[in-house]
Amino acid sequence: MGVLRDHPELAVFLCLAGGYLLGKLRVGPITLGGICGTLIVALLIGTQHVSVNDDVKTVFFALFIFSLGYMAGPQFFANLNRKSLRFFALCLIELVCVLGIAFGLAKAFDLDVGTASGILAGAATESAVVGTATESIAKLGDLTQEQITQYQGHVATAYTVCYLFGLVTIVIYTSQIMPMLMRINLADASRQLWEKMRGASGSSIEADEREALPALVGRTYLVTTADGRSVAEVEAELDGEVTFEAVKRGSKLLTPQAGLRLTLSDLVLVVGQRAHVIGAGRVIGPETPGIPGVDTPLATRQVAVTERATEGKTIAQLQQDHPEFGASGVYVTEVLRSTDQRLPAASETVVHRGDVLTLVGARSGLDKLVAKLGAVVKNNTTDYIYLGLGIVAGSLLGQVVVRAGDVPLSLGTGGGCLVSGLLFGWFRSQRQTFGAFPPQAASTIKDLGLAVFIACTGLAAGPQAGPMLKEYGVLLPFAGIVMVLVPATISLIVGRKLLKIEKPLLVGAIAGQQCSTPAITSITQVAQSSVPMLGYTITYALSNFLLPLTGPILVGVLGA
Repeated sequence: MGVLRDHPELAVFLCLAGGYLLGKLRVGPITLGGICGTLIVALLIGTQHVSVNDDVKTVFFALFIFSLGYMAGPQFFANLNRKSLRFFALCLIELVCVLGIAFGLAKAFDLDVGTASGILAGAATESAVVGTATESIAKLGDLTQEQITQYQGHVATAYTVCYLFGLVTIVIYTSQIMPMLMRINLADASRQLWEKMRGASGSSIEADEREALPALVGRTYLVTTADGRSVAEVEAELDGEVTFEAVKRGSKLLTPQAGLRLTLSDLVLVVGQRAHVIGAGRVIGPETPGIPGVDTPLATRQVAVTERATEGKTIAQLQQDHPEFGASGVYVTEVLRSTDQRLPAASETVVHRGDVLTLVGARSGLDKLVAKLGAVVKNNTTDYIYLGLGIVAGSLLGQVVVRAGDVPLSLGTGGGCLVSGLLFGWFRSQRQTFGAFPPQAASTIKDLGLAVFIACTGLAAGPQAGPMLKEYGVLLPFAGIVMVLVPATISLIVGRKLLKIEKPLLVGAIAGQQCSTPAITSITQVAQSSVPMLGYTITYALSNFLLPLTGPILVGVLGA
């Protein structure tokens, strides 16, 4: 242990490796997860008085919380509408309940501010509260440095115990007990709801899947019926929905210009939407297998829609406004909204500013359309200028103190970076031409930032873990279970009786208000469907912003 004390960087990464290994252990549908595993390992190593400079913890927590906000920002603001208001009510139930119960337990059992905050963070299974609460404790003016260190250690220990019991409770309650209470078979109900929704919005595919029948296709035909007709005449008869990309006459490749007249036995390559290309055979002639030399590569562009004139128009209207679509053989194959919502490229799909259109077609035609619709999305490298300014803005915002009577309230670095992350992420989604933070990079920094922060917190809390567990051994598991059951049960009743939320969506939404990834994983396994995820993503985005703010609120109230 002397080596770890002299080289704390070894201790940090040992906590990460051991914690994520421990987090992979599975008991039925439940796994601890890497963050909880890291905290357990850090507490054990921390008992040997291994510590890390507090500045390391602050820096990595800022990276984590900004990345969290950046990823959630587009969806968070997209959900601030009348349609999502009923889901927002579930998040408010969660907030009021966990704050009320934590405050009540603190008063009833004379808990210190650190223990109460740890119970709140663990029972709500929201790791970010650990950071916002410990940071707020450090700013309480009437505490000595020794008390601050002690209370911050209590946050980590209480969080660990309550998290374990809260995690088990939310997983079992949402995936097993709630469907029984609502008298449904979750798999059947999810399938029925999906069939109903699919009729209105089209199907979707997972990230690791590809369409078996892609929308845009190319096919080759032998000219018989179209003998003597020009390329323009054939395209006009097909309503301009297909384009000629190549014509082969004998051994010669001809440029498919509008005035070119087709002759018997020409081989032509046409490209377009599947339904229209299939119908081209009746006008041109019989389909043939792929022909060497008759193949034109198509370029792909992801274009961020920035022009005001496109707002609220359907894809069909865009194609009418821009003849280049038909003339140049360019097609919309996908619409991406808010970084993760993939919409079908149907004629009636409405486009909004900030949407990303996937365009496929000849390179020359693509370049013309890009200039008229917006700009090519560049998301392959991180814009560190945007990232750095976002964290600076969040840190400055966190220094602002607002007094509610005698209670000083401050977002702190964590809360400030969360708010700035939301705003910077949303603003990026509206432009897509600057401020790139690729999803893989953001996810890596988010996970690494939280893991290092939790490791540092656990190492500092290690010496106090044993005495605290002896003092509050029974209370902590009880708090972890109660603070899950109460808000979840109220949300279940309100969601069904008052808000009329569809049952599969409600189960997912309750897991989301708790920010519990293990719970939604278990729910989707039971449902054999991703339908509950539709409810989960809304409340998860909202709670990810709101729950971390409960740490400073509770600390401010109890500290006063």
